[in-house]
Amino acid sequence: MRMLREVLRLYLALGATQRAISRSCTLSPSTVNGYVGRAKVAKLKWPLPAELDDDLALTKLLFPDERNPQRDRPEPDWSRVLLELKRKHVTKALLWEEYKTEQPNGYQYSQFCERYARWAARVNVVMRQEHRAGEKMFIDFSGDGITIVDPKTGECVVAKLFLAVLGASNLTYVEPVLSEDLPSWTGGHVRALEYFGGVSELWVPDNLASGVTKANRYEPDLNPTYAELAGHYGAAIIPARVRKPRDKAKVEQGVLLAERWIIAALRNLTFFSLEEVREAVKPLVEKLNNKVMRKVKKSRRQVFEELERAALKALPRDRWEFSRWAKPRVNIAYHVEYDEHFYSVAYQLVGQQLDVRATETTIEVMRGLSVLTSHARSYEKGKYTTKVEHMPKAHQAQAKWTPERLIEWAKKTGPSTAALVEEIMTRRVHPQQGFMACMGILNLDRDYKPERIEAACGRALKMRACTYKSVKAILRNNLDQQVLDEAPQAALPLHENVRGGGYYH
Repeated sequence: MRMLREVLRLYLALGATQRAISRSCTLSPSTVNGYVGRAKVAKLKWPLPAELDDDLALTKLLFPDERNPQRDRPEPDWSRVLLELKRKHVTKALLWEEYKTEQPNGYQYSQFCERYARWAARVNVVMRQEHRAGEKMFIDFSGDGITIVDPKTGECVVAKLFLAVLGASNLTYVEPVLSEDLPSWTGGHVRALEYFGGVSELWVPDNLASGVTKANRYEPDLNPTYAELAGHYGAAIIPARVRKPRDKAKVEQGVLLAERWIIAALRNLTFFSLEEVREAVKPLVEKLNNKVMRKVKKSRRQVFEELERAALKALPRDRWEFSRWAKPRVNIAYHVEYDEHFYSVAYQLVGQQLDVRATETTIEVMRGLSVLTSHARSYEKGKYTTKVEHMPKAHQAQAKWTPERLIEWAKKTGPSTAALVEEIMTRRVHPQQGFMACMGILNLDRDYKPERIEAACGRALKMRACTYKSVKAILRNNLDQQVLDEAPQAALPLHENVRGGGYYH
């Protein structure tokens, strides 16, 4: 109708030739000739009468002998077309061919595409995004949350909602969490994937610190733990651009719905634990996923079961285990430090910076993607975990000795010697650091009798001079044969500030 009115304007108002009108409107000369002929029969003049502003009235005037061909053509099920376009490899051309097979009198391809676009423009922007089944999962935290009251102290904390939304079906996973930290972020992903029963190809998170350590439009730096999580499940991470909510419109809409259908629905209830909140949220999530979407005429759960479940990749056999990463440098004693404990690496790596992957039970020392060594994780602060094969050969010979073995050897000399050896190792941050001093004391039997060594060790203990040099000096100066002077402690004078023993009873 727009072209018809333009032809009438050019002919009636401007007096343009039919050939010029044909070129201007990109219509065939026969079409222009037909429009002009009908205008002459109807004796139209420009401007057209007010009663002809309506397209239907103008159509009836110029084409009284024809029915509107568009009205007699069957309308496709546009909601079904929308869902089918989410399947891999399905195109509008294929759907049009199927439509024409069923309805030979249906729209031609150009009209099919134009009418679909017109219908889709009226659908919510989130539903209009044509994400392929199994292609994307959108992830974010809600802005608002649910208040939890500590029953003992009355202190209030807010549980935010972790949300994951599948792109094609809009199936939504919601989980209340107390923090937006890395364990909550990665743990939410693991449980969401288990809820969906599969893995999408791409993950689209927001640029929060738990997932992206440094936002960048072209190459954002991912948190190494988050990158490891995606690698374990065979997914790729494409963070949304900063201040571009349309990049993650699915989850933005999911957050809005969660705030309306979950947070608002629970507004009048009081919760005293995170578990209570989670139990209250579960049925509301199912209610949201089973609610029929107005335009699509199906629920999220129905679309997921029909369309997206089969397109998801299977979950790996092993569940991902949370880990943290660090980049320590190998110290001079060929150990790396993690959480104030020291783990050995090959001594040739001294001075190099390596990667440490730490789980609850294991420490892996890596260079790039190669695992150099692994240790059972220890939570003892200031202690060492050492493998013999990491030591230089000179240190390996020493490592054959253990604290227990040295103490048993010292007992053959006497109890004072054993006590001194144990004291020397106890004073060291790491017992092996006292091995040489202990072995030096035990090797004194080459020059001195065991009785003298035992006496010298007893004297060193009383003097609190627990070193190899002190014992050797005592023996060299024959002090082990002298009685140690123990001057009696002078009695304290009576004074009002000195409390007697009765004070503590």
